[in-house]
Amino acid sequence: MSDLEDRIAIQDLIARYADLVDRREFGRLDEIFTADANIDFSAFGGAVGDLADAKQFLSDSLPMFRRTQHLMGLPVIDVAGDGATARTACHNPMVIDNADGSTSVWLIALWYDDELIRTDAGWRISSRRQDRCHFVTGLSDAPKGAS
Repeated sequence: MSDLEDRIAIQDLIARYADLVDRREFGRLDEIFTADANIDFSAFGGAVGDLADAKQFLSDSLPMFRRTQHLMGLPVIDVAGDGATARTACHNPMVIDNADGSTSVWLIALWYDDELIRTDAGWRISSRRQDRCHFVTGLSDAPKGAS
């Protein structure tokens, strides 16, 4: 594979992560991470551990939100043989329905710092760590059905 092909494959992998999480297809995260991946979501109080821990954390924490939207920036990628690193900015608005029928939005901004390896199945993330930028709550969204 050429350096350009590697970079495109890694960009695609990072984009697929966001899509799978927003679709809540956590069982498919095996397509993104190595089986022994170390995943650190502690920047926002989340789990630290392996892929199974990350899947459980996402399954437990995301159902409180009606929608999430991981908006991934272009990653800065460095490829060295069968290994790579990537740093990707992410803005993640998360919509939550309040008990009074109103809707709020939490806005989380972070960077994902990834270590990746080339496997027989393609590139996979072997380590992911969140680096916190900011976390904003209390934003209001229009009521359901409003235009």
